[in-house]
Amino acid sequence: MASGKKYQIDMCHGPIFSKIIIFTIPLIAANVMATLFNSADMIVVGRFANSQALAAVGATNGLTALVLNLFFGLSSGISVLATRFIGAKDNKSLNRVVHTAIAVAAYGGTAMAILGILISRPVLQLMGTPAEILNKASIYMWIYCAGIPFVVLYTFGSAVLRATGDTRRPLYYMIFAGILNVLLNLFFVIVCKMDVAGVAIATKIANLVSALLVIKALRRAEDATHFSWKRMKLDWKLFTEMLRLGVPAGIQGSCFSISNIIIQAAINSFGAVAIAGNTAAMNIDGLVYMTCVCFFHTSLNFTGQNYGAKKYHRIVRSILLSTLCTAACGIIVGGTGLLLSRQLLGIYTTDADVIAWGLLRMKIMLSTYFLCGVMDSINGGLRGLGYSFLPMFVSIMGICVFRVFWVYFILPINNSLPMLITSYPISWLGIIAINGSILYFALRKLLASRKKKSAAVPG
Repeated sequence: MASGKKYQIDMCHGPIFSKIIIFTIPLIAANVMATLFNSADMIVVGRFANSQALAAVGATNGLTALVLNLFFGLSSGISVLATRFIGAKDNKSLNRVVHTAIAVAAYGGTAMAILGILISRPVLQLMGTPAEILNKASIYMWIYCAGIPFVVLYTFGSAVLRATGDTRRPLYYMIFAGILNVLLNLFFVIVCKMDVAGVAIATKIANLVSALLVIKALRRAEDATHFSWKRMKLDWKLFTEMLRLGVPAGIQGSCFSISNIIIQAAINSFGAVAIAGNTAAMNIDGLVYMTCVCFFHTSLNFTGQNYGAKKYHRIVRSILLSTLCTAACGIIVGGTGLLLSRQLLGIYTTDADVIAWGLLRMKIMLSTYFLCGVMDSINGGLRGLGYSFLPMFVSIMGICVFRVFWVYFILPINNSLPMLITSYPISWLGIIAINGSILYFALRKLLASRKKKSAAVPG
């Protein structure tokens, strides 16, 4: 048996629902652990430093997402290509995808790290970051950007493993790195008195460890996913296709981040206490998001493998089941978080004013986050089918343009945090309606083409 084979899932045969659950549960756990990386930063600085340190870390959220989202989008392109070659049993092309992916992570991640270090402070200033937290926020960003290559290597390597159905090993690596992150956070902040610099260094060390573990898994693989440093190079044809499939998702994610930066700037206008409260609440509702967004990867990977294997009816069932599952998870997890919202915010801070601001965000976000999951599952199905630019355009218009319009024209009618946050669920509903219609007609076209081909074959 090839190394790692026992972790893989055959998405083209057998029961779909049970395999979706087996695939997704480790992915949810891994994503939650990734969110806890940031949550651990927040909790430690909030409890053992001060509210200014908490606000400083929170003020960087939109910018860190902007820096990384292009690469996260590219990882979806890697997943689509890898799953198709797995479904088609094209091992040679699959191996070229692996080496191209790691090359892009190494070279592109280093370039993005340098760029991030150069632009982070000016962008924080443009965002209207309060003067009393600007220096701390800048320090956090400089250290965070220096570790971007580790994050990208882990992300791309995990995308390859997910394409084979292996979501368990990335989970194990994330758990180990997450525990290390928490321990280092406590050491650097409590013992070394390093506040934001300490939590940033701790997170980057943990990122490095998780990246090394994923690379080790690929190096030990004895099948087509085996990676060798000597063979690491760009296959320009595959890289071009990876860009075609992944860049629209990266642009979409980056545009989301730009709209969130504008929203963060609006939150900044309410002051440091509001920033701290929103930051704590955002980390909590981020856990709900990380639960729901996993079904984007489930929908994408199941669609991609079955598309490569030309099993089109399994694609329809996979997307439908993924969408129903993400809605159920969003309602259950979001509802639970809503019931425990005050207690959860109390983990981050004991400041009553900070908690009050956090509750304003949580009441809206946690009750509607299941809509975001449905939106992502539909997008995952579209991307698995190879549709990249159309869902990107719809999502950018529905979220980015709409939210910017909301901030500048709707928010002034009632300049409050609840009015600002309401823009999120409204934008999700619009995208569900449009991309859902696109997916419906895309699937109809796919099934009709298969029926036509079957009819053309002599009986």
